[in-house]
This record gives sequence, structure tokens and C-alpha cells, in this order.
Amino acid sequence: MKVTVRDFDVDMDLGNNGITLEVRDNDDGFMGKLRIGKATVEWCRGKTRIGNGITVKLQTLIDYLEG
Repeated sequence: MKVTVRDFDVDMDLGNNGITLEVRDNDDGFMGKLRIGKATVEWCRGKTRIGNGITVKLQTLIDYLEG
């Protein structure tokens, strides 16, 4: 997979909008966007707009990954 940062400034705190990663498969096909915010993580599959994806609390994701 290929993951690129859509908006990136060095040494920045996440604001209310967070940071959005663009995710592509090995053939450079667009898979979706992953937005990481202060309190939530959102997966927007395909051309789903930010705000309309699947949202999970950041702590819930951390608990899942550590469990």
C-alpha cells in the first residue's frame, strides 16, 4: 500500500480538522482517506467525503490495537 500525507506542516499540533492521509493500493488505485483528529479517527472509503465516513473514538482504536 501507499500512504501519503495530504496536508503536512513540520512540528504541528493537530487542530480541529486533524490530518488526512490518502491511501492507495499497490497498483496506485485510490482506496480512500484516513483522517486522524484530536479525539477521533475517520475512514472514508473511495470517494466518500470527510465527515461522511466511519468514525471511531481514538481511545477505542488504541484499546483495540493494544488488546
